[in-house]
Amino acid sequence: MHVNYLREILIGLGCALLVYALSFTAPLQSLDRVTYDWGMRLADRDVNEQVVIVAIDEESIASLGRWPWSRDIHAALIDALGAARAKVIAYSVFFFEPQRGQGLEAVDEVLSRVQQSGLFELTGQVKEPILQQQLETSLGEFTQSLLEMRTRLDSDEALAKSLSQSANVILPMLFSIGKPLGNPDQLLPQPLQDQQLPVDSGHDPAAANRQALQAIQAFVPLPLFMQAAAGIGHLTVEKDIDGNTRSEPVAVDYYGTFIPSVAVQAVIQYLNLTAADIHFIPGQLLRLGGLEIRLDDRSRMNNFYYQDQYGRTPFRVESFVDVVSGRTPPRHLQDKIVLVGATAAGIGDTQATAVDSNMPPVVALGHTISSLLNEDFIVTPGWSRWAALLAFVLVTLYLVIWVPRGGAAATSLTSLLLVAVLMAVQLILVASESLWIPLMSPVVLLLLGHTLISTSRFLMSEKAKRDSDLDSAESNRMLGLSFQGQGQLDMAFDKFRKCPLDEKMLDLLYNLGLDFERKRQFNKAVAVYQYMAELNPDFKDIAARQDRSQAMDQSIMLTPRGGVGDSLVLNGSGVEKPMLGRYEVLKELGKGAMGIVYLGQDPKISRTVAIKTMALSQEFEGEELEEVKGRFFREAETAGRLNHPHIVTIYDAGEEQDLAYIAMEFLHGCELTEYTRPDKLLPISQVLLLMADAADALGYADEHNVVHRDIKPANVLFNPETGNIKLTDFGIARIIDSSKTRTGTVLGTPSYMSPEQFAGKKADGRADLFSLGVMTFQLLTGKLPFVGDSMASLMYAITSSEAPDPRQYRPELPECVGGILQVALSKDAEDRYQNGYEMAADLRQCAALADQQAG
Repeated sequence: MHVNYLREILIGLGCALLVYALSFTAPLQSLDRVTYDWGMRLADRDVNEQVVIVAIDEESIASLGRWPWSRDIHAALIDALGAARAKVIAYSVFFFEPQRGQGLEAVDEVLSRVQQSGLFELTGQVKEPILQQQLETSLGEFTQSLLEMRTRLDSDEALAKSLSQSANVILPMLFSIGKPLGNPDQLLPQPLQDQQLPVDSGHDPAAANRQALQAIQAFVPLPLFMQAAAGIGHLTVEKDIDGNTRSEPVAVDYYGTFIPSVAVQAVIQYLNLTAADIHFIPGQLLRLGGLEIRLDDRSRMNNFYYQDQYGRTPFRVESFVDVVSGRTPPRHLQDKIVLVGATAAGIGDTQATAVDSNMPPVVALGHTISSLLNEDFIVTPGWSRWAALLAFVLVTLYLVIWVPRGGAAATSLTSLLLVAVLMAVQLILVASESLWIPLMSPVVLLLLGHTLISTSRFLMSEKAKRDSDLDSAESNRMLGLSFQGQGQLDMAFDKFRKCPLDEKMLDLLYNLGLDFERKRQFNKAVAVYQYMAELNPDFKDIAARQDRSQAMDQSIMLTPRGGVGDSLVLNGSGVEKPMLGRYEVLKELGKGAMGIVYLGQDPKISRTVAIKTMALSQEFEGEELEEVKGRFFREAETAGRLNHPHIVTIYDAGEEQDLAYIAMEFLHGCELTEYTRPDKLLPISQVLLLMADAADALGYADEHNVVHRDIKPANVLFNPETGNIKLTDFGIARIIDSSKTRTGTVLGTPSYMSPEQFAGKKADGRADLFSLGVMTFQLLTGKLPFVGDSMASLMYAITSSEAPDPRQYRPELPECVGGILQVALSKDAEDRYQNGYEMAADLRQCAALADQQAG
């Protein structure tokens, strides 16, 4: 007992040393930050309603043109925000480089040539006073016109003018973070130096440099913008060890100059603060008027990130184009802090935060400003390290004193309770008190230490138990032999398993496995061989016998065992493959609309086929079974009548043990669905020719009174090597005659259905041509012509709305494509192509035109 007690104490101490060393590594620190994020998500706090976002979103880019925009557009926004009396305007868009268009460069070149031409000097040589005056007036007016034109073309000047007039715009800059090794290449511009935070006079300057993020390079706006802007702030982001953003560097130290962030600048301007109202103690505190922000040792504030509302950002968001065009009511912007930045996908980098893994920078800026104004930031108090260390020590004492002395049940319950308490304390402190105390190291120590001590205790007790069981091993062996001799094989196996598994037992178990095989209890023979393999997988031929018994067990039932969706079980080596009729089943290919599809072979003629199966009796009963069975074989009857190079060939159909099957042509290739994505579209002429082949096939089917009713890319197989297509799955096709046609039944895939199918009317071959038109539109553009948020809206679009011009999605399409699709997608079947051959002819003619255009 003393030895066991000492061993468990050493395990507890070893775990404490290991976890303490790991607490300085990335994985354990990341675990602390995960709980930090959980606690923040549990908090229920509201954003500051004074923060409004003007988003450069997809709608604005679609209306105002491709990004980046001319800066006179930004000037127009600033003017509009000024007219709406916004209190503060903060940009997250950078203006580092001048923007000069070709028109401005041309005007500057003309002005330069006029100034260098000497025309003004030549007018002085004209002797006629009247003529001289006219020349001087004309040259002056011409020069003035050029200057006015230059003013209109200079978007930088336009933006600088709007910045000056507004006097409330904050522009962003960036720093490259690093430890300075010398002096800067150049000092910050004077307008930027005027923005620095005043360090508390009682603070040691040398210590201040160690208590803020240090920068080695600055990227600033253009000088004319810095002169005109109300303030400049940095947008430098520092990521945590796990790549997420949780903190805001309120100031960055650039060679002794502390430049505030955009968020801090916005709050300063919003609260009308002066330098006397600001107190900054690096690594401790930033006081902005009545706001007191506690900082960590690197002058960072731990942001609070507010929960989204109904899947959207909690801030009021106005579209850029709505504000510029005047559609946004001024009351939404008046006296607000307006943040301008991109939310459209693909514009700038995003940030991973506690509430959003892809948060746009302008939204993150809104969370930071709201945290400042609401004082919602998370504080890491100075005593947090001591609190975490105390918890660690207490857990260590618990592991080395209480766990070795306590019982298994009591210590397990206590350990789980302590884990719950530690995690709850960390989460509650973040959620309700805005305090972060990292406690995951004690939690990990508790889980690891208790697990290892319990495992060690269990292994020792199991060893003692095995020692006591050795005395009864011989009696169990004799009982097992007795039961085996009486034919009670299950009881014999139960007794043999109570004996130690060693080389002596393998012979007895091998004979028991042979007895199970003789009784055709193959699954139990497999269990015996698997049990033997735990000790010696190479004993005699148990591997081969196990495979054979498993195969024999699986071959007892030919049909699937769990219903229509279950696969046919294929046998292993040494046993014949399962058969369906005269076809040998090789492997499963996939699941079709009515069942499972296998790869098979006709042994007589060595023909490879695809076999579609359906376990009818396991899904249907009585009259319903007969109806479904009739539908299944009617598919084979319908498609079997069709012999066309672009329609799959049906070879045979049958039924075996209530497993119905159809043997059909095995096709190489893939579904056309692969080529409906915008990034994988086929060449225009190739699509048109493929659809012409499909139209020919539908025309041929229509001649034989067969309507497919479910034409879509998934039912068309395409072989890229041969360029050939084949229509497949006439699973909902019907023979069009009076005895078998039922109206009022909707069959097909909604996005590709014709208006008459939605209306429940009798559909003919022209309905398939409508579906073919939808598929052609999708293969050419990567988009469906008719879409809807619900079945009702989709039905309305198909039956009432006109299809869009495909060239709006793909301008290079020839004009003839629009004409063909307009006919094919007509709402009235009488206005469409009356058969597939007509549509095929137009498609091939249009393909020739497409080739000419491409050439």
